[in-house]
Amino acid sequence: MKRSLLIAAATLAMLGASAAETGPQAESPAVLASIAAGAPTRMVYELDAKAMVFILPATGRASFTVDLKPESYAIKSRVRTTGLADVFVNYDMNLKAEGKTRAGGLKTTTYVSQNKDGKKNRRVELNMTDTGFSMTAKPKFGNLGDPAATAEQAILTNDPITALITFALEPRAPGADACGGPIKVFDGRQLTYLHLKRAGTGTVKVKTSAWSGQAIECHVTMDKVAGYKKGESNNDTLTGISGPLKMFLAPLANGAHVPVKIVADTDKIGKITLTARTLRFEPLVTASATGTGNGGGQ
Repeated sequence: MKRSLLIAAATLAMLGASAAETGPQAESPAVLASIAAGAPTRMVYELDAKAMVFILPATGRASFTVDLKPESYAIKSRVRTTGLADVFVNYDMNLKAEGKTRAGGLKTTTYVSQNKDGKKNRRVELNMTDTGFSMTAKPKFGNLGDPAATAEQAILTNDPITALITFALEPRAPGADACGGPIKVFDGRQLTYLHLKRAGTGTVKVKTSAWSGQAIECHVTMDKVAGYKKGESNNDTLTGISGPLKMFLAPLANGAHVPVKIVADTDKIGKITLTARTLRFEPLVTASATGTGNGGGQ
């Protein structure tokens, strides 16, 4: 779950802006409302992670393709890291999620995680409905935690990628904290709530390849609800991270609140910084429009 949360958190930077945007733009309809009203959209994104282990660099890159249609969405992602074995683990992960698109948010129906780390190389397949879930893992988990997640708990959540994408796209209620949340995450075994709290009342200057401007700093803490070891629940510290995970949100004219920079101080390798490298937000060419089903952009 530690890896899943960090990877999923990284996906937040992909949403709601083009690579050329540097600050608030002219008013436009909320992203999910536009899609639900009939504007299929594709997002293509790459994110870089950087850290130092002693004097040696450890790096990572995540790529995402997100297809959002009026009734459904599909996400494909690949995440790779390089560094020092057993310190910053080398792994190659493929993630896929599908579900329902609504003007107010996304909802998971299927999620597949395939991790190739040279050890367990585990594949997890999760199916979710309005009343429960089913999960298979190969190789199997040794246990499902104490306590294990229940159906009643799981139906209130999304998979790690979907939970964080919908967090970035969901409209904020007037007067609500811009940091939003909580983000409710379930990966088939561990069920977690991420709570966000604004740091101060002002904004912070942030500059990345994808966006620059005055961003909102949010601190993220964690509630381990179910699926963890006995006695490990109700711990407000993200696993492997010293202090809060810091997310810097770009408030966009389309109503999205997008983290464009993520910073974590880790127990083992010090500070990890994630920033958006490239980003495209473009119309999705659908099968009904082209007869081919291939996505395209402008």
